[in-house]
Amino acid sequence: MVKYVIFDFDGTLADSRTALLKSWNIIAKQYYFREINLNEMEKMKKLSIKERGRYLQFPMFKMPIVMPKFYQLYRESINEVKLYDGIAEMLAELERKGYKTIIISSNSKENIMTFLKSNKLTSIANVICSSSIFGKNKLIHRFLRGNNLKPSEVIYVGDEKRDILACKKTGVKIIWVSWGYDSFEVVKKMKPDFRVNTPAEILKVI
Repeated sequence: MVKYVIFDFDGTLADSRTALLKSWNIIAKQYYFREINLNEMEKMKKLSIKERGRYLQFPMFKMPIVMPKFYQLYRESINEVKLYDGIAEMLAELERKGYKTIIISSNSKENIMTFLKSNKLTSIANVICSSSIFGKNKLIHRFLRGNNLKPSEVIYVGDEKRDILACKKTGVKIIWVSWGYDSFEVVKKMKPDFRVNTPAEILKVI
């Protein structure tokens, strides 16, 4: 029986395209990476993380240097980050039915807490963040151990291939959402447990 629902943040709960784009282009100009527009960002949904790195002329080894600055810039545009339609209602219904919800993200905890407060989302029990975009499986493991939970008592909701990979490593089932930052072409080989097109469908799966 599912007790906790774990959500990814960017691309799952929050439409952060404008903030991400602004932040990236400032970084790109500073470090001579490739600047992009919203149309290019949409096309990049069909690329893997490595392919995106090449497209953006962004060496992945620079990630530890760049990402803290990136999320600091993101914070300056936090007012432009919006909930996807139907997310607030879905979270309220999960709370009404007795499910506990948390967020696991590679964004910064300060950014997410600021967003939750400004959107009056009080049902999220915890926000857990990692500075590594590939570290989610470790956070999930830690959360399961810390709360004495079996993988079957948790379900994850996310939008990217790396979310599915983290869940495969931890034995947690995943609901993949179609409105995020990876297209189905990118994730289909990973075979997510569930695939949804609206927040309301998340409730049906759970």
